[in-house]
Amino acid sequence: MASASDGLWQHTCCEFFIAAVDDENYLEFNFSPSSQWANYRFTRYRERDPAFAPAAALQITTSCTDDELLLTAVLDKKLLPATGTFNVGLTAVSEATDGSKSYWALVHCADQPDFHLRPSFTLTLNTTNP
Repeated sequence: MASASDGLWQHTCCEFFIAAVDDENYLEFNFSPSSQWANYRFTRYRERDPAFAPAAALQITTSCTDDELLLTAVLDKKLLPATGTFNVGLTAVSEATDGSKSYWALVHCADQPDFHLRPSFTLTLNTTNP
């Protein structure tokens, strides 16, 4: 059963960031192979909204082989911004058996990985129905 947990980014974790094109606010979703999850709201760069509570739990399923991890996350629509055009960042932290980590993103916009940088939210998602 999936459960909420903080600090998932300290181990293998997939992350999804979403923000309205012209808004400093953004949401972060973390998905762990253990089926644990996290959902945060930020009012601006790395400023977490302490009053935020997710509207629903995340649904996560995983399957692993020696050389593959498949993680599927289903987000209830009420967890996402209502409608509009959004910038999305897809990222992952991968922890090796020796404890070393690698950081993956569609683009890294700084010398060190920083998934919260808005220029790294490179995908566009339009949720307005025609």
